[in-house]
Amino acid sequence: MNEALQPIEETDAVVVGAGPVGLFAVFELGMLRLRCRVVDALEAIGGQLVALYPTKPIYDIPGIPKLLAADLVARLAEQARPFAPGYHLNATVERLERRADGRWTVVLSGGQGIAAPVVVIAAGAGAFGPNRPPLAGIEAYEGKSVFYLVKRAEDFAGKRVVIAGGGDSAADWAVALAEVAAKVMVVHRRPKFRCAPESEARMRALAESGRIEMVIPYQLDALEGANGRLARVVVKTLDGEARALEADALLPFFGLAGDLGPIARWGIAMDGTAIKVDPATCATNLPGVFAIGDVAAYPGKLKLILTGFAEAALAAHAAFAVANPGRALHFEYSTTTGVPAI
Repeated sequence: MNEALQPIEETDAVVVGAGPVGLFAVFELGMLRLRCRVVDALEAIGGQLVALYPTKPIYDIPGIPKLLAADLVARLAEQARPFAPGYHLNATVERLERRADGRWTVVLSGGQGIAAPVVVIAAGAGAFGPNRPPLAGIEAYEGKSVFYLVKRAEDFAGKRVVIAGGGDSAADWAVALAEVAAKVMVVHRRPKFRCAPESEARMRALAESGRIEMVIPYQLDALEGANGRLARVVVKTLDGEARALEADALLPFFGLAGDLGPIARWGIAMDGTAIKVDPATCATNLPGVFAIGDVAAYPGKLKLILTGFAEAALAAHAAFAVANPGRALHFEYSTTTGVPAI
């Protein structure tokens, strides 16, 4: 271990991944009075649900016949809020170091360290980052007028917005932003989209009414502006015909790239690109380290959100013994305990 590294906080558990399963793990750990810090590579909580499918309905959450993905994330965050988790966003876990006292130091990409006896990996397919279009100087615009995910539609009220891509995110946000933006332009290299048919139908209906402009078949070619503020997005056809679209914001939706990255080098037993776990506890081969959700592998595994929720409960109960050696856990239902203070 790097002795010069000072942990930013001593906590009970570090949850790697702020998707729905990671957020529910915060709740389950909190119900056992275990404090959490949460690390995620994206700039907002919610994982793929928020980054790619915020307006898509989910139908298999028990007791809730239909719920939008973004609303599910909001409810999970609200459910976890009483336990005051600390969020470290736009960060990845670079190293996992074993301490002399048996705890772990989780080293983040910025060099920060978090010390905890328990680590819960809820990383899905790994740390997600956007597939950036190959545009010269795009870095100067990122976070100011180029965005790879939308936190709130209201942020684009009255703006001229260029959306690039042909998938669900492009179509869904084109429809949503048409309600608030001054102008929405959808750039795609071909007439055929790969989004859900109903999303495409809504988008094309708005295009027919003049609320969305379909810029087809064009591809992104260049950005024009100053000090991170866009003025124009230059697009070209495959034949080289160019257009300059007056714009205040560009939303390139070309998907996310997932990579387990450093996690795969921690000495954890793997099953292909997934992590082998004990199905009874979700424990990995490393003491105090658990894996839940899509990243966890065992015979008969179903990659469903509700499966991940159950795994979060199993891992939390197994983690209690790690965080509280020698202390018995007296299991009680939430109807008896309520939401405890920690």
